[in-house]
Amino acid sequence: MTQLGIGIVGTGMMGRIHADAARRVGARVVAVAGSSRTSAERAVREWAGGSAALEVEDLITHPDIDVVHLCVPNHLHEPLAARALEAGKHVVCEKPLALDLAGARALAGSARTSGLTAAVPFIYRYHPLVAEARARVQAGSAGSIHLIHGSYLQDWLSNPEDTNWRVDAGKGGASRAFADIGSHWCDLVEWVSGHRIQEVSALTKTAYAERPGAAGTAPGAVSTEDIASVAFRTDRGAVGSVIISQVSPGRKNRLWFEISTANVSVGFDQEQPETLWVGGREGNQVLTRDPNTLSPEAAELSTLPAGHPQGYHDAFRAFVADVYASVSHGAAVGRMPTFEDGLRAAAITEAVLASAERGAWVRVGDFSPALLTASAAGASLPES
Repeated sequence: MTQLGIGIVGTGMMGRIHADAARRVGARVVAVAGSSRTSAERAVREWAGGSAALEVEDLITHPDIDVVHLCVPNHLHEPLAARALEAGKHVVCEKPLALDLAGARALAGSARTSGLTAAVPFIYRYHPLVAEARARVQAGSAGSIHLIHGSYLQDWLSNPEDTNWRVDAGKGGASRAFADIGSHWCDLVEWVSGHRIQEVSALTKTAYAERPGAAGTAPGAVSTEDIASVAFRTDRGAVGSVIISQVSPGRKNRLWFEISTANVSVGFDQEQPETLWVGGREGNQVLTRDPNTLSPEAAELSTLPAGHPQGYHDAFRAFVADVYASVSHGAAVGRMPTFEDGLRAAAITEAVLASAERGAWVRVGDFSPALLTASAAGASLPES
């Protein structure tokens, strides 16, 4: 395969992670762009040596760049992804795809029409023991799935003085906690179970009515949720619930789910990614990641021998490898999450917000590919 040229837009933590994964699978990071030339030059010095520091438009149109990775604040996702697709580039865009469902629908439609690879980093699909959970609950011997439940808990906004650009709805969107991390949980349990969340009943809470502005500026009102509690029904008859929180002290990145079928339960905790709890009437067991004993799907992702821990960086590398293989093959390969999955996340998020506002059950819209609009072209490019 010809070495792919990569452009990274965004100079924060996620830009660094994307660049590292790109290099680990053999691509070349051609250029980095940021909010300023200074930030791009700093990224080149610190973690993108050998790359060029460019303005956003110059990166997107650079002839040596095949894939553009967008690691920027949420309000920039839609216009920059649309511009990159328009320029004929394959795109990896952090979630959410857009600030609202209409924008996500337009982007997914543009990606479909273009024929280009367009992916969203729902990378928790790539933990080997998530793949093992999927194999076990979807096995014929497991029986019907009855219950799906869990949580995704963080603490990085648990103090009233904590803040971030995501707190600003103009940059982060109308949903914060659910769009940011609830989307990961929903994508993961739908992937593992094969069910689709069909209807939701939600409660949301904003823990602090005011937070400091970005960079410690004057406090401002907070309109987005810190917590979401969501009950749901699936399209195949299961029920479930999830708690999403960014204000749970001591919980750093605790994505946990448990799925109960007629004959087996499985539980996965992303903070303990080397084990999978498997429950049965006659006894329980804790599986340790061992490629010699896992299902073929899980063993494929298990790139190290048992006892040598794999984690987030390894899952991210596997995701990026699937993206670049999809570019080479001209079609999505493996378990790669696409812009269609990003659209799905936006639809669930909209239903959660609507349910919380109305105090009623809300059905997740039917946003199948056939119903997508085809164009987001022509969006203006924000200044970098």
